Amino acid sequence: MTSVDQDVEVPIQEVARLTGTTSRTLRHYDAIGLLRPSRVGHGGLRFYGRDELVRLQRILVLRALGVPLAAVARVVDEGEDQVVALRHHLDQLRSEQARVARQVRSVERTIAALTGGGPVMAEQMFDGFDHTQHKDEVERRWGARAYADSDAWWRGMSDDERAAWRRRTAELGRDWAALAASGAAADSPAAAELARRHVAWLAGVPGTPGHGGPAPDRGYVLGLADTYVADERFAAAYGGVEGATFVRDALRAHLGA
Repeated sequence: MTSVDQDVEVPIQEVARLTGTTSRTLRHYDAIGLLRPSRVGHGGLRFYGRDELVRLQRILVLRALGVPLAAVARVVDEGEDQVVALRHHLDQLRSEQARVARQVRSVERTIAALTGGGPVMAEQMFDGFDHTQHKDEVERRWGARAYADSDAWWRGMSDDERAAWRRRTAELGRDWAALAASGAAADSPAAAELARRHVAWLAGVPGTPGHGGPAPDRGYVLGLADTYVADERFAAAYGGVEGATFVRDALRAHLGA
């Protein structure tokens, strides 16, 4: 077992062996500035100290979680304390572990139903499977950390908690569509109350810019409001472009934009 104290350095071949990666990959990480060796010895042999190995562990965890390589660099260079960052990654891994466990149970239930002649329940067949269709878009707009935080939050929910969140989201969309159809003004008290609910709803999602503070980041909310109108996928949740425009205008009025 290789013990890595503060003053111990490990050669690249040994790092490759320990991590299951390749020396070529490690050299590529060096070339793109993602992971520099602690020093380069005779003949160009790279060595890695404790800090470099901790950074490599973070890189490999993020890659295992599906974070693109370009986004990995942004995350590990955020300047967060190493222990705090590793605890965050541990939470993500535990969430992923729970998701995989749900997948295992889903497949086991399907096998039991098929072999026992019982009904195959669609709601149970796909528990724990993909909910990441917006992953690339979220990372492009708000960064890998925003997606990773919200993803870990969603995966950590129970089935009942996810169902409750979906109900809350659907109810908010219905209330917006109904108020827009009523002819109310975007700066009316009723619209202001819905805008307040909407901002609180956004603030409840880890990864949202400003999460943990009194309210989400104002620029984020206003940018998202514009997206509701510009993107038909969002507009559909509010009764179409006209309804989404009402939501945008109400959020702008609420935030004094």
